[in-house]
Amino acid sequence: MKFYSLNSQAPKVSFKEAVIAGIAPDKGLYFPESIEPLPESFFEHIEELSNTEIAFNAIHQFVSEDVPNEKLKEILAKTLDFDFPVVEIENNVATLELFHGPTMAFKDVGARFMAHCLGYFSEGENSQVTVLVATSGDTGGAVANGFLGVEGVKVVILYPSGKVSDIQERQLTTLGQNITALEVNGTFDDCQKMVKTAFLDDDLLAEMKLTSANSINVARWLPQLFYFLFAYKQAKSKGKEIVFSVPSGNFGNICAGMVAQKLGMPVKHFVASTNINDTVPEFMRTKSYDPKPSTATISNAMDVGDPSNFIRIRHLFQDDFELLSKNLSSYSFSDAETKKALADIHKTSGYLADPHGAVGYLGLKKYQEDHPDNYGIFLETAHPVKFLDVVEEAIGKKLPLPPQIQKVMDKEKKSIRIKAYEELKAYLLAR
Repeated sequence: MKFYSLNSQAPKVSFKEAVIAGIAPDKGLYFPESIEPLPESFFEHIEELSNTEIAFNAIHQFVSEDVPNEKLKEILAKTLDFDFPVVEIENNVATLELFHGPTMAFKDVGARFMAHCLGYFSEGENSQVTVLVATSGDTGGAVANGFLGVEGVKVVILYPSGKVSDIQERQLTTLGQNITALEVNGTFDDCQKMVKTAFLDDDLLAEMKLTSANSINVARWLPQLFYFLFAYKQAKSKGKEIVFSVPSGNFGNICAGMVAQKLGMPVKHFVASTNINDTVPEFMRTKSYDPKPSTATISNAMDVGDPSNFIRIRHLFQDDFELLSKNLSSYSFSDAETKKALADIHKTSGYLADPHGAVGYLGLKKYQEDHPDNYGIFLETAHPVKFLDVVEEAIGKKLPLPPQIQKVMDKEKKSIRIKAYEELKAYLLAR
């Protein structure tokens, strides 16, 4: 399996080369040259398979050239050593809980998979890889935890000052070792722009091997298809068409779900649920893609004005708007609507959602208004305790802190403040 640039001006590369490079020389995102559907028997008997077996079958075609089968099984066992339960909260409405990993966010899967792959690729190598990543919230903590102590890899995380939750900030600023946090005076879009600029900087690239752990990297992005398959395994017995509603910021997660669909997973429709950063909902309404500066919200991981992975989604559907619209709907919701949903979900079912999950719930319910006869699953992408103030205010009660969170609360925050790209470049070169 080779990977090619969506800008079509760069050579095809192996999975290993795509992971280490992060982004193609022509600055396009890498994409697999083919997606071969899995046999129908795989889905007919999926409930007989373990999660590791499901993941192995799903990812094998993309990585087998560079990762031997036994090594791949080992990586998957280390990546997927926690649960991914589907929890029903209303008739025909369930949530897929993706917060049972070490940093209590869905990005634990992609970050751990990529870290183990890079660790394997760096065995016996003398050169060092620097992982450069921008975060609007949970990516930073997941990447920091996943890469902590990995030989031959240093991690630099950029995050917007004052625009991530206290717990999210602690998860990415307190680990030390090979992890450094840069606190940017700006928005997530400013952080992401700095990262992209670094990958365009020939002076920098001549001095160091640089890659990204954002969802632009195929090793971060592709493994996210696993838990859609895990959800299908659990919901298959319902005997209804399945709809996934995915809280969406950079659109890597929902794109991975659509890859699972291309692998043959039976699914009726996807809903991309966003906060007021509504670039994609507007595109689905007007057919015009008009990125805009991001706006801060209580669902901060989705505060993205120009989602990097939407080009992959358009490519999956041959940039055919009619074909895309048959498979994707997209709706945006305000903070006020999100807070009300948090309260309503808790009042009617006793379930605790986080702000991102609440947006996913709202998107699913809106889709079901006109399409009621399906089994809807919205993704609960982070534990509600990571957004403590917002959730406690919405439901009117205090939340206990899980062990994963308690262990970072008393650690000292260490970050380096920067304002401009030149400061990032100077820091990287000084290392």
